[in-house]
Amino acid sequence: MRGALLHAVGDDKLDIRDDFTLTPVGPTDVRIKIRATGVCHSDLSVISGVLPMPLPIIPGHEGAGEVVEIGDHVTSVQPGDRVIVNWTPACGHCANCLVGQPYLCMTYMMESFVNARFRYGGDTPAFGMAGCGTWCEEIVVPWQGAVKVDPEIPYEIAALIGCGVTTGVGAALNTAKVRPGSTVAVVGAGGIGLSIIQGARISGAATILAIDPLESKHELAKKVGATHAITPDQLQDAVATLTGGHGFDYGFEAVGKSAAIMTAWQATRRGGDMIVVGAGAVDDMVPLSAFNLLFEGKNILSSMYGESDVRHDFPFFAKLYKAGKLDLESMISSRIRLADLNDAVAALRGGEVLRQVVVLD
Repeated sequence: MRGALLHAVGDDKLDIRDDFTLTPVGPTDVRIKIRATGVCHSDLSVISGVLPMPLPIIPGHEGAGEVVEIGDHVTSVQPGDRVIVNWTPACGHCANCLVGQPYLCMTYMMESFVNARFRYGGDTPAFGMAGCGTWCEEIVVPWQGAVKVDPEIPYEIAALIGCGVTTGVGAALNTAKVRPGSTVAVVGAGGIGLSIIQGARISGAATILAIDPLESKHELAKKVGATHAITPDQLQDAVATLTGGHGFDYGFEAVGKSAAIMTAWQATRRGGDMIVVGAGAVDDMVPLSAFNLLFEGKNILSSMYGESDVRHDFPFFAKLYKAGKLDLESMISSRIRLADLNDAVAALRGGEVLRQVVVLD
Protein backbone atom coordinates (compact mmCIF):
# COMPACT_ATOMS: atom_id res chain seq x y z
CA MET A 1 0.00 0.00 0.00
CA ARG A 2 0.95 3.63 -0.44
CA GLY A 3 1.33 5.88 2.56
CA ALA A 4 3.29 8.75 4.12
CA LEU A 5 5.72 7.99 6.96
CA LEU A 6 7.33 10.28 9.51
CA HIS A 7 10.65 8.77 10.62
CA ALA A 8 11.62 11.40 13.20
CA VAL A 9 10.19 14.57 14.70
CA GLY A 10 11.38 17.60 12.78
CA ASP A 11 11.99 15.81 9.48
CA ASP A 12 11.64 18.21 6.57
CA LYS A 13 9.83 15.67 4.42
CA LEU A 14 7.51 12.74 4.89
CA ASP A 15 8.65 9.48 3.33
CA ILE A 16 5.96 8.69 0.76
CA ARG A 17 6.35 5.03 -0.15
CA ASP A 18 4.38 2.09 -1.53
CA ASP A 19 5.55 -0.90 0.50
CA PHE A 20 3.28 -0.72 3.56
CA THR A 21 1.47 -3.78 4.81
CA LEU A 22 -0.97 -4.28 7.68
CA THR A 23 -1.04 -6.62 10.61
CA PRO A 24 -3.84 -9.23 10.36
CA VAL A 25 -7.39 -8.26 11.28
CA GLY A 26 -8.23 -9.48 14.77
CA PRO A 27 -11.63 -10.81 15.88
CA THR A 28 -12.82 -7.33 17.00
CA ASP A 29 -11.08 -5.29 14.26
CA VAL A 30 -12.21 -3.60 11.07
CA ARG A 31 -10.08 -3.00 7.97
CA ILE A 32 -10.94 0.18 6.08
CA LYS A 33 -9.96 1.30 2.60
CA ILE A 34 -9.41 5.03 3.05
CA ARG A 35 -11.15 7.11 0.38
CA ALA A 36 -10.58 10.60 1.81
CA THR A 37 -8.52 12.06 4.64
CA GLY A 38 -8.03 15.59 5.88
CA VAL A 39 -4.79 17.45 6.51
CA CYS A 40 -5.48 18.70 10.03
CA HIS A 41 -3.41 20.96 12.27
CA SER A 42 -3.15 18.10 14.77
CA ASP A 43 -1.27 16.13 12.11
CA LEU A 44 1.20 19.01 11.91
CA SER A 45 1.48 18.92 15.71
CA VAL A 46 2.54 15.27 15.52
CA ILE A 47 5.10 16.05 12.82
CA SER A 48 6.53 18.90 14.92
CA GLY A 49 6.44 16.94 18.18
CA VAL A 50 3.88 19.16 19.94
CA LEU A 51 1.65 16.09 20.23
CA PRO A 52 3.93 13.21 21.27
CA MET A 53 3.43 9.95 19.38
CA PRO A 54 5.52 6.79 18.91
CA LEU A 55 7.85 6.73 15.90
CA PRO A 56 8.07 5.97 13.04
CA ILE A 57 4.47 6.92 12.42
CA ILE A 58 1.95 7.38 9.62
CA PRO A 59 0.08 10.64 10.36
CA GLY A 60 -3.60 11.17 9.68
CA HIS A 61 -6.67 10.69 11.88
CA GLU A 62 -9.44 12.54 10.03
CA GLY A 63 -10.69 10.04 7.49
CA ALA A 64 -13.50 8.12 5.86
CA GLY A 65 -13.62 5.05 3.70
CA GLU A 66 -15.13 1.68 2.90
CA VAL A 67 -15.09 -1.42 5.09
CA VAL A 68 -13.24 -4.22 3.29
CA GLU A 69 -12.84 -6.79 6.09
CA ILE A 70 -14.22 -7.41 9.57
CA GLY A 71 -13.23 -9.66 12.45
CA ASP A 72 -15.32 -12.66 13.44
CA HIS A 73 -16.88 -10.86 16.42
CA VAL A 74 -17.79 -7.60 14.63
CA THR A 75 -21.49 -6.92 14.09
CA SER A 76 -21.64 -3.11 13.87
CA VAL A 77 -20.49 -2.86 10.24
CA GLN A 78 -20.23 -5.07 7.16
CA PRO A 79 -17.89 -5.06 4.14
CA GLY A 80 -19.05 -2.39 1.74
CA ASP A 81 -20.30 -0.01 4.44
CA ARG A 82 -19.27 3.64 4.24
CA VAL A 83 -17.68 4.61 7.56
CA ILE A 84 -16.09 7.54 9.33
CA VAL A 85 -12.90 6.87 11.29
CA ASN A 86 -13.26 7.58 15.01
CA TRP A 87 -9.80 8.35 16.37
CA THR A 88 -10.93 7.98 20.00
CA PRO A 89 -12.71 4.62 20.14
CA ALA A 90 -14.59 4.10 23.38
CA CYS A 91 -14.07 0.80 25.18
CA GLY A 92 -17.45 1.05 26.92
CA HIS A 93 -16.33 -0.14 30.35
CA CYS A 94 -13.66 2.24 31.70
CA ALA A 95 -14.46 4.92 34.29
CA ASN A 96 -14.97 7.63 31.67
CA CYS A 97 -17.20 5.52 29.47
CA LEU A 98 -19.34 4.49 32.45
CA VAL A 99 -20.10 8.12 33.36
CA GLY A 100 -21.06 9.06 29.80
CA GLN A 101 -17.77 10.61 28.64
CA PRO A 102 -16.65 8.28 25.81
CA TYR A 103 -14.58 11.08 24.26
CA LEU A 104 -12.20 10.83 27.25
CA CYS A 105 -11.67 7.07 26.94
CA MET A 106 -7.93 6.33 26.80
CA THR A 107 -8.05 2.53 26.44
CA TYR A 108 -7.36 2.30 22.73
CA MET A 109 -5.36 5.53 22.64
CA MET A 110 -2.84 4.03 25.06
CA GLU A 111 -2.84 0.80 23.11
CA SER A 112 -1.88 2.75 19.98
CA PHE A 113 1.46 3.61 21.62
CA VAL A 114 2.48 -0.05 21.77
CA ASN A 115 0.52 -1.65 18.94
CA ALA A 116 2.20 -0.96 15.59
CA ARG A 117 -0.31 -2.07 12.95
CA PHE A 118 1.82 -1.19 9.92
CA ARG A 119 4.96 -2.77 8.43
CA TYR A 120 7.31 -1.36 5.78
CA GLY A 121 10.62 -2.26 4.19
CA GLY A 122 9.90 -5.90 4.81
CA ASP A 123 9.09 -6.22 8.51
CA THR A 124 9.92 -2.86 10.11
CA PRO A 125 7.02 -1.80 12.37
CA ALA A 126 5.32 1.59 12.06
CA PHE A 127 2.58 3.15 14.15
CA GLY A 128 -0.59 4.97 13.08
CA MET A 129 -1.41 8.38 14.53
CA ALA A 130 -3.92 7.87 17.37
CA GLY A 131 -4.10 4.26 16.27
CA CYS A 132 -5.33 5.33 12.81
CA GLY A 133 -2.76 6.50 10.25
CA THR A 134 -5.25 7.64 7.61
CA TRP A 135 -2.45 8.96 5.40
CA CYS A 136 -2.27 5.42 4.08
CA GLU A 137 -4.48 3.55 1.64
CA GLU A 138 -5.81 1.12 4.26
CA ILE A 139 -5.95 0.94 8.05
CA VAL A 140 -7.03 -1.51 10.75
CA VAL A 141 -8.91 -0.14 13.77
CA PRO A 142 -11.02 -1.54 16.63
CA TRP A 143 -14.67 -1.90 15.60
CA GLN A 144 -15.52 1.15 17.71
CA GLY A 145 -13.23 3.16 15.43
CA ALA A 146 -15.43 2.62 12.37
CA VAL A 147 -18.81 4.39 12.51
CA LYS A 148 -21.31 3.69 9.73
CA VAL A 149 -22.64 6.73 7.90
CA ASP A 150 -25.19 7.46 5.16
CA PRO A 151 -23.71 6.21 1.84
CA GLU A 152 -24.95 9.40 0.14
CA ILE A 153 -22.48 11.50 2.14
CA PRO A 154 -19.39 12.19 -0.03
CA TYR A 155 -16.19 10.70 1.36
CA GLU A 156 -14.53 14.12 1.60
CA ILE A 157 -17.40 15.46 3.70
CA ALA A 158 -17.46 12.34 5.85
CA ALA A 159 -13.74 12.75 6.51
CA LEU A 160 -14.25 16.30 7.82
CA ILE A 161 -16.93 15.05 10.17
CA GLY A 162 -14.37 12.59 11.55
CA CYS A 163 -12.46 15.33 13.39
CA GLY A 164 -12.74 19.04 12.59
CA VAL A 165 -16.51 19.28 12.31
CA THR A 166 -17.25 17.08 15.30
CA THR A 167 -14.69 18.92 17.41
CA GLY A 168 -15.96 22.39 16.52
CA VAL A 169 -19.70 21.92 16.15
CA GLY A 170 -19.65 19.64 19.19
CA ALA A 171 -17.89 22.34 21.24
CA ALA A 172 -20.80 24.71 20.57
CA LEU A 173 -23.65 22.21 20.88
CA ASN A 174 -22.38 19.74 23.50
CA THR A 175 -19.83 21.59 25.63
CA ALA A 176 -21.01 25.21 25.69
CA LYS A 177 -24.65 24.48 24.86
CA VAL A 178 -24.86 27.87 23.20
CA ARG A 179 -28.22 29.50 23.90
CA PRO A 180 -30.43 31.15 21.27
CA GLY A 181 -29.95 34.91 21.16
CA SER A 182 -26.55 34.81 22.87
CA THR A 183 -23.24 36.39 21.84
CA VAL A 184 -20.26 34.29 20.78
CA ALA A 185 -16.60 35.07 20.03
CA VAL A 186 -14.40 32.52 18.27
CA VAL A 187 -10.62 32.92 18.26
CA GLY A 188 -9.20 31.25 15.17
CA ALA A 189 -10.95 30.84 11.81
CA GLY A 190 -9.38 27.59 10.69
CA GLY A 191 -11.28 24.34 10.27
CA ILE A 192 -12.13 24.03 13.96
CA GLY A 193 -13.04 27.69 14.35
CA LEU A 194 -15.34 27.65 11.32
CA SER A 195 -17.04 24.56 12.71
CA ILE A 196 -17.59 26.32 16.05
CA ILE A 197 -19.06 29.27 14.16
CA GLN A 198 -21.45 26.94 12.36
CA GLY A 199 -22.41 25.26 15.63
CA ALA A 200 -23.15 28.69 17.17
CA ARG A 201 -25.23 29.62 14.14
CA ILE A 202 -27.22 26.37 14.35
CA SER A 203 -27.77 27.07 18.06
CA GLY A 204 -29.32 30.44 17.25
CA ALA A 205 -26.62 32.81 18.53
CA ALA A 206 -27.49 36.41 17.69
CA THR A 207 -23.93 37.72 17.38
CA ILE A 208 -20.96 35.60 16.27
CA LEU A 209 -17.56 37.28 16.11
CA ALA A 210 -14.67 35.58 14.28
CA ILE A 211 -11.20 36.67 15.45
CA ASP A 212 -8.23 35.82 13.24
CA PRO A 213 -5.07 37.76 12.37
CA LEU A 214 -5.37 36.69 8.72
CA GLU A 215 -7.95 38.93 7.10
CA SER A 216 -8.06 36.50 4.17
CA LYS A 217 -10.06 34.14 6.43
CA HIS A 218 -12.69 36.67 7.44
CA GLU A 219 -14.87 36.40 4.34
CA LEU A 220 -15.31 32.64 4.67
CA ALA A 221 -16.01 33.00 8.39
CA LYS A 222 -18.89 35.30 7.52
CA LYS A 223 -20.09 32.99 4.77
CA VAL A 224 -20.54 30.09 7.19
CA GLY A 225 -22.20 32.10 9.95
CA ALA A 226 -20.08 34.81 11.59
CA THR A 227 -21.90 38.14 11.84
CA HIS A 228 -18.60 40.03 12.25
CA ALA A 229 -14.89 39.33 11.75
CA ILE A 230 -11.86 41.18 13.14
CA THR A 231 -8.15 40.86 13.83
CA PRO A 232 -7.07 40.42 17.48
CA ASP A 233 -5.94 44.04 17.83
CA GLN A 234 -9.52 45.15 17.12
CA LEU A 235 -11.02 43.15 20.00
CA GLN A 236 -11.45 46.00 22.47
CA ASP A 237 -13.46 48.04 19.98
CA ALA A 238 -15.55 45.00 19.04
CA VAL A 239 -16.39 44.25 22.67
CA ALA A 240 -17.54 47.84 23.09
CA THR A 241 -19.52 47.96 19.85
CA LEU A 242 -21.11 44.50 19.85
CA THR A 243 -21.68 43.89 23.57
CA GLY A 244 -21.84 47.36 25.10
CA GLY A 245 -18.49 46.70 26.78
CA HIS A 246 -19.75 43.70 28.77
CA GLY A 247 -18.05 40.96 26.74
CA PHE A 248 -19.41 37.90 24.99
CA ASP A 249 -21.48 35.16 26.61
CA TYR A 250 -19.14 32.55 25.12
CA GLY A 251 -15.49 32.82 24.12
CA PHE A 252 -14.06 29.89 22.16
CA GLU A 253 -10.35 29.27 21.58
CA ALA A 254 -9.64 27.20 18.45
CA VAL A 255 -5.89 27.65 17.98
CA GLY A 256 -4.08 25.71 20.68
CA LYS A 257 -1.93 28.60 21.93
CA SER A 258 -1.90 30.32 25.33
CA ALA A 259 -2.10 33.71 23.61
CA ALA A 260 -5.30 32.63 21.86
CA ILE A 261 -6.72 31.37 25.16
CA MET A 262 -6.05 34.77 26.72
CA THR A 263 -7.76 36.50 23.78
CA ALA A 264 -10.82 34.30 24.31
CA TRP A 265 -10.68 35.07 28.05
CA GLN A 266 -10.58 38.80 27.37
CA ALA A 267 -13.50 38.52 24.97
CA THR A 268 -15.71 36.67 27.48
CA ARG A 269 -17.96 38.60 29.85
CA ARG A 270 -17.90 38.23 33.63
CA GLY A 271 -19.81 35.05 34.43
CA GLY A 272 -19.53 33.84 30.85
CA ASP A 273 -18.05 30.61 29.51
CA MET A 274 -14.58 30.40 27.96
CA ILE A 275 -14.08 27.14 26.05
CA VAL A 276 -10.65 25.73 25.15
CA VAL A 277 -10.89 23.64 21.96
CA GLY A 278 -7.42 23.84 20.37
CA ALA A 279 -4.74 21.23 21.11
CA GLY A 280 -1.78 23.04 22.69
CA ALA A 281 1.73 22.17 23.82
CA VAL A 282 2.48 20.71 27.24
CA ASP A 283 4.84 23.58 28.13
CA ASP A 284 2.65 26.45 26.89
CA MET A 285 1.42 27.98 30.15
CA VAL A 286 -1.64 30.24 30.43
CA PRO A 287 -0.96 33.39 32.55
CA LEU A 288 -4.16 33.70 34.58
CA SER A 289 -4.01 35.08 38.10
CA ALA A 290 -5.79 33.48 41.06
CA PHE A 291 -7.57 36.80 41.58
CA ASN A 292 -9.01 36.84 38.06
CA LEU A 293 -10.01 33.19 38.19
CA LEU A 294 -12.25 33.86 41.19
CA PHE A 295 -13.50 37.41 40.89
CA GLU A 296 -14.28 37.49 37.17
CA GLY A 297 -16.57 34.50 37.67
CA LYS A 298 -15.80 33.07 34.25
CA ASN A 299 -16.16 29.35 33.65
CA ILE A 300 -13.23 27.67 31.90
CA LEU A 301 -14.37 24.63 29.95
CA SER A 302 -12.35 22.22 27.84
CA SER A 303 -13.90 20.51 24.86
CA MET A 304 -12.21 17.27 23.90
CA TYR A 305 -13.48 16.01 20.53
CA GLY A 306 -16.53 18.22 20.97
CA GLU A 307 -17.64 16.08 23.93
CA SER A 308 -19.26 13.88 21.30
CA ASP A 309 -20.65 10.41 21.43
CA VAL A 310 -19.76 9.73 17.81
CA ARG A 311 -22.26 6.89 17.49
CA HIS A 312 -24.91 9.61 17.59
CA ASP A 313 -23.04 12.72 16.47
CA PHE A 314 -21.40 11.44 13.26
CA PRO A 315 -24.78 10.49 11.72
CA PHE A 316 -26.38 13.63 13.23
CA PHE A 317 -23.83 15.97 11.63
CA ALA A 318 -24.23 14.08 8.34
CA LYS A 319 -27.98 14.78 8.52
CA LEU A 320 -27.32 18.46 9.18
CA TYR A 321 -25.08 18.53 6.09
CA LYS A 322 -27.74 16.87 3.93
CA ALA A 323 -30.34 19.33 5.25
CA GLY A 324 -28.17 22.29 4.23
CA LYS A 325 -27.53 23.32 7.85
CA LEU A 326 -23.79 22.65 7.74
CA ASP A 327 -21.74 24.18 4.92
CA LEU A 328 -18.85 21.74 4.66
CA GLU A 329 -18.01 22.15 0.97
CA SER A 330 -16.84 25.71 1.60
CA MET A 331 -14.39 24.45 4.22
CA ILE A 332 -12.40 22.39 1.72
CA SER A 333 -9.51 24.48 0.38
CA SER A 334 -8.40 21.88 -2.14
CA ARG A 335 -8.61 18.23 -3.07
CA ILE A 336 -5.18 16.67 -3.44
CA ARG A 337 -3.47 13.31 -3.94
CA LEU A 338 -1.45 11.34 -1.44
CA ALA A 339 1.73 12.21 -3.37
CA ASP A 340 1.04 15.91 -2.64
CA LEU A 341 1.19 15.53 1.17
CA ASN A 342 4.57 17.19 1.62
CA ASP A 343 3.33 20.27 -0.22
CA ALA A 344 0.12 20.14 1.81
CA VAL A 345 2.05 20.11 5.11
CA ALA A 346 4.13 23.06 3.95
CA ALA A 347 0.96 24.96 3.03
CA LEU A 348 -0.56 24.16 6.44
CA ARG A 349 2.53 25.58 8.15
CA GLY A 350 2.01 28.78 6.18
CA GLY A 351 -1.40 29.25 7.77
CA GLU A 352 -3.33 30.44 4.73
CA VAL A 353 -5.03 27.16 3.76
CA LEU A 354 -8.13 25.83 5.47
CA ARG A 355 -8.79 22.12 4.94
CA GLN A 356 -6.88 20.22 2.31
CA VAL A 357 -8.42 16.81 1.69
CA VAL A 358 -6.51 13.88 0.22
CA VAL A 359 -8.73 11.90 -2.16
CA LEU A 360 -7.64 8.31 -2.72
CA ASP A 361 -8.81 6.09 -5.57
